[in-house]
Amino acid sequence: MTAQAAEILHYKGRELALCAEPLDLYLENNNIRFDSETISTACWRGYIGEWLIENRHLYLIGINNVDDEPIPLSKLFPDNPKRVFAHWVTDELRCPEGKLLTYVHGGYGSTYERDLFLEFRQGILVAERLVYNEATSDLDAPAGWAPARRAVWLRGVRTKRR
Repeated sequence: MTAQAAEILHYKGRELALCAEPLDLYLENNNIRFDSETISTACWRGYIGEWLIENRHLYLIGINNVDDEPIPLSKLFPDNPKRVFAHWVTDELRCPEGKLLTYVHGGYGSTYERDLFLEFRQGILVAERLVYNEATSDLDAPAGWAPARRAVWLRGVRTKRR
């Protein structure tokens, strides 16, 4: 499998890569598929979603097909043509940050200097944590990197260090 194109997330004034597909559950539950004449192995899902976190709420604010042409939100959400509250998202979403440490030619498996994890319950941001990934010279480490050595909780009370 080819590495997949990331979704786009607007958060705290920044545009982040989102290595998750929060729209998938909605599409699956509503039996919706994106078909395109263009095939891209870097985007098997057939679309790239654009997301916004505002007042701890996750919104879908746009969708483009693999040809980078906008798909009107009104096609999927007739009552919400400009943005949609993503109430169906109860998951932890990953946004990689910093320099690429290890490239993996599949899915969202590449490792970057940091990972920002955002935890949602019914579309509401309930926790976030920043994980620092460190390169290693250990030849037995998978794909030449060591998993996160420390995680810092940004919201909530937990601080976790390895």
